[in-house]
Amino acid sequence: MKYVRALTFAALAGVTIITATGCSVARDQQSVGSYVDDSGITAAIKTKMAEDKTVAATSISVETLNGTVQLSGFAKSQAEKDRADAIARGSKGVRDVRNSIVVRP
Repeated sequence: MKYVRALTFAALAGVTIITATGCSVARDQQSVGSYVDDSGITAAIKTKMAEDKTVAATSISVETLNGTVQLSGFAKSQAEKDRADAIARGSKGVRDVRNSIVVRP
């Protein structure tokens, strides 16, 4: 059940990435290959956050551009913010993480 939920979430995140314009990346700014890589990085991070019981994945947005991950949204504690940052930094292909998560109890 845990894996089904994670796979469903990853698929949903992939569809969201393709249809959303959150980071508004124009095709001439990024190659198709790096766009696909960035989408994979984002999906992997969101999946890891969904599996982690200390992180509210639905409250945190993840966007990736050229290997740089932008985290935004709200966390209930500094520990949750730090854990989301650690998950992103520990993911394959991540060059840098910009953590703009706001702690709001």
